[in-house]
Amino acid sequence: MRSYQRNTGPFRERPYFSHAEIDRICADALRDVGLYPNSPSPIRIDRFIEKKFGVSPTYEDLGPGILGLTRFGKSGVQEVIVSQRLDDENTRVSERRIRSTLAHEGGHGLLHEYLFLLDAQTPLFGESTPRGPKVLCRDEPDSAKQITYKGHWWEYQANRAIGSLLLPRSLVMQALEQFLEPVGSLGLTQLDISRRPHAIQHLVETFEVNSPVASIRLEELYSTGSTAQQLL
Repeated sequence: MRSYQRNTGPFRERPYFSHAEIDRICADALRDVGLYPNSPSPIRIDRFIEKKFGVSPTYEDLGPGILGLTRFGKSGVQEVIVSQRLDDENTRVSERRIRSTLAHEGGHGLLHEYLFLLDAQTPLFGESTPRGPKVLCRDEPDSAKQITYKGHWWEYQANRAIGSLLLPRSLVMQALEQFLEPVGSLGLTQLDISRRPHAIQHLVETFEVNSPVASIRLEELYSTGSTAQQLL
């Protein structure tokens, strides 16, 4: 990880993570708490939040457009809250959106907790008490096919962690073996483009995520015309 000093914005510095670094951080965190599966299967993301940060996710009315938030204090993550609206919907889609929201908030905890420990002086997102808990929020996507971050780099990074936590790289590659085809003589593989929709659906069902999350993760690991081994 590299970081850059900043004179504007809510943080004293801005960290930069490559995709591979976020994958590694998330995989190591899952292994640290014994929640990295031995084979492709849904990640117990609610249990991960509990074991990694010592808090149980709660559900509250967060108002329109807010799916979840993480509240930080002097000791790190203090609360992870999910919109009650998602829980009330009680559908397969909403359950998977809850999983994505928890993974997003888990990304904030893994990638950004140190920023709050580094600098607890500047209030965020309307917090009125400078020394009070600071909050990072996950906004509603603009459409069912797009995960947005409103231009904030910390939201982009937390969104990247959704795929890394819910669809760990090595498990995704195992799950996709039936959809891969060899390339050249060096043992490389690439995704069969004609089977891409079926691969996405397989990830949806295997890891209990919604289609946009699976599609984005697939593009990260197997972009069209590229091999996974070349995307390190």
